[in-house]
Amino acid sequence: MPSGEILSQSEIDALLSALSTGEVSADEIKKEEEEKKVRTYDFKRALRFSKEQIRSLTRIHDNLARLLTTYFSAKLRTYVHVEVASADQIPYEEFVRSIPKMTVLYLYDVPPLEGRILIEINPNIAYSMLDRVLGGIGTSINKIDQLTDIESKIMTTLFEEAFEQLQDAWETVTHIEPRLQNFEVNPQFLQMVSPNETVVVISLNTVIGETSGMINICIPHIVLEPIISKLSVTYWMQTEKKDTQPEKLTALKDHIRHSKLSIVAELGQSEITIEEFLNLNIGDCIELKQKIDEPVVIKIGNQPKFNAQPGKVNNKLAIQILDEIKEREMDDE
Repeated sequence: MPSGEILSQSEIDALLSALSTGEVSADEIKKEEEEKKVRTYDFKRALRFSKEQIRSLTRIHDNLARLLTTYFSAKLRTYVHVEVASADQIPYEEFVRSIPKMTVLYLYDVPPLEGRILIEINPNIAYSMLDRVLGGIGTSINKIDQLTDIESKIMTTLFEEAFEQLQDAWETVTHIEPRLQNFEVNPQFLQMVSPNETVVVISLNTVIGETSGMINICIPHIVLEPIISKLSVTYWMQTEKKDTQPEKLTALKDHIRHSKLSIVAELGQSEITIEEFLNLNIGDCIELKQKIDEPVVIKIGNQPKFNAQPGKVNNKLAIQILDEIKEREMDDE
């Protein structure tokens, strides 16, 4: 029995029966296990990333999934949900074989990192989003090999803007500037690395309305090699803070001092019906809730900050600040 093999319930029952009847002894099983210490290694599936690094990449793309959910929901004005389904390291050739022969493929440069990343969008998802952009309900029709120039342009614009979110998602590890380089529908025409090159494939499960499918992000090892050390837990758990440079702090304070804020003296509030509002005429009076002897509220940036009294200075309307409104007073209101 190979190590790591999962037995069915019937196989387990048969093994227990053989042990109880004496057909198979526990000592024989232990002896076989000791003899089989050599494990087969497939050089075509070289594992070049540790589990720790794969978890870090998953964490990065969890953030990307949230950003894409927000972007697509706002852009398409419908329910869209994106989440990480899996993250695996496989040979590039195996990735190409796993995706449809006709699909939506975008090749991105990610300077200053070398190499390129490949983003594959399942045709079901791509067409559903295209239908929404064109005013439909999100119906998906898989005819990716018959894309018109207009459909290609709309689709490319949509996804080019969407995957600018890569920059924000990767900011915690390194700064990248994703730039769309190529659009293709046949993966056989995109040989960006050698067939046996190890790539990390992050699969994003995407739901739009009643349509679902995968968005696959293929990242070759050559792209991640310069920042491989930053994908460790040690890097993520660093809490060391850089001291703010004095000149930057001074410049920040100076900018704050010269920032402009709107100041509004609110004389009072009132409530009227829509009908009363529509029938207002010149000369009509609106009764305010504010009493004449009560202080006027001064709002700074729409936040109540001071109590004041109205008056005149040099024949101009003015307000005199009486006291500051504390946060506790605001909460009591």
